[in-house]
Amino acid sequence: MSVGIWNAAKPDEPLGCTAYVNARILDPESGLDAPGGLVTNGESITEFGEGVTAKNAPKGAEIIDCGGLCLSPGLVDIRVQLREPGEEHKGTIKSAGMSGTAGGVTTMICLPNTTPIIEDVSGVEFIARRARLLGLTKIYPYAAATKGLEGKELTEMGLLAEAGAVAFTDGDKVIADAQVMRRALTYARTFGLIIIQHPEEPSLARGGGVNSGEMATRLGLSGIPAAAEVIIVDRDIRLVEMTGGRLHFAHVSTGEAIASIARAKDKGLHITCDTAPPYFALNENSVGDYRTFAKLSPPLRCEADREAVIAGLASGAIDCIASDHAPHDEDSKRLPFMEAAAGGVGLETLLSVTLELYHNGHLGLLETLAKVTSAPAAVMRLQAGKLKEGAPADFTLFDPDAGWQVIADDLASKAKNTPFDGRPVQGIVQRTVIDGRTVFNREA
Repeated sequence: MSVGIWNAAKPDEPLGCTAYVNARILDPESGLDAPGGLVTNGESITEFGEGVTAKNAPKGAEIIDCGGLCLSPGLVDIRVQLREPGEEHKGTIKSAGMSGTAGGVTTMICLPNTTPIIEDVSGVEFIARRARLLGLTKIYPYAAATKGLEGKELTEMGLLAEAGAVAFTDGDKVIADAQVMRRALTYARTFGLIIIQHPEEPSLARGGGVNSGEMATRLGLSGIPAAAEVIIVDRDIRLVEMTGGRLHFAHVSTGEAIASIARAKDKGLHITCDTAPPYFALNENSVGDYRTFAKLSPPLRCEADREAVIAGLASGAIDCIASDHAPHDEDSKRLPFMEAAAGGVGLETLLSVTLELYHNGHLGLLETLAKVTSAPAAVMRLQAGKLKEGAPADFTLFDPDAGWQVIADDLASKAKNTPFDGRPVQGIVQRTVIDGRTVFNREA
């Protein structure tokens, strides 16, 4: 792919009126899919739809011809590891912002497992302040559910929520103690807050590196059974029944867990979940000859589970898709498989790989886009992911059919550990606009 140009937003810089015309307007929230345009004035959307053309654009407006590209709300990514502060050699807020805007992401929520951990007001405020200064993606923080991410003592959720924490999670660690999880759900319910769980029973997952099954046996590697995910999902559903709390399961990857979540939703429980592109685009065979870039957490599952994830997305059992962006430096990945770190970068490939659901006929285009725009915004109660008059002008222009090949070294991300390295995909972001300012523009 060609290199893009990033322009960090400068909030003090006055903005005029701009009309984006000759576009295909896609708004999953309203169901709009029609030729038209969009007008921004300052940082807000003032008009959009079929009636916006170059001829009737506001007087004095800058006219940008979109050349028939799709114009949709900016992507909302609800699971990103920034690595800053503490592990800037793996990734930074700036590198995540560049990677995100190149992939059409205008809003992201970061996990609290940084150094120091985001578990106090100063940590929450640091993320917000740094993101504003950089002027790339809008970044909101999760705060730790338990102190030190140790799964023992709850953090001051009410105070942290007031400071700007969106929800509470122990990041890539499971809240393993049932009594602690019960207290977390009860405490969070008092403030109307969400607990996010990494569903993996730790004693079953300990020492594992791949999915239990034929591939693990063939490679001679210790496996992590699907039951490790299912056991925590089933347990926590019972705890939600007991407490009336709100719970979100991250990166679900197994058919049995998805079935349990669907039944819980049918009961009216306040449960939501997301998955990540590797779990519907790849399976355990991608580990191949000990490919550490395909070592993820949870691990890539069998083909039947991959198909179950697609079915869950189509049925609505899975609410949304997140990148699960987890950057690692080369030294963390270029190791024997069982010693290598788990996780992959995913911001730049989020849209392209998600569009495979559309190109392969599993979901319609608006349904597919909803999974990365309006749906995650609704789950996390963010004012994002939709086109609306008076709302912030956060949107992206993309060609859904243009093909490219994922080359790890070409990614804007500081870390290059993508499980999709070498994969041909479709869908190229040409421009990303945040608060009315073009922050990314791909060169022709």
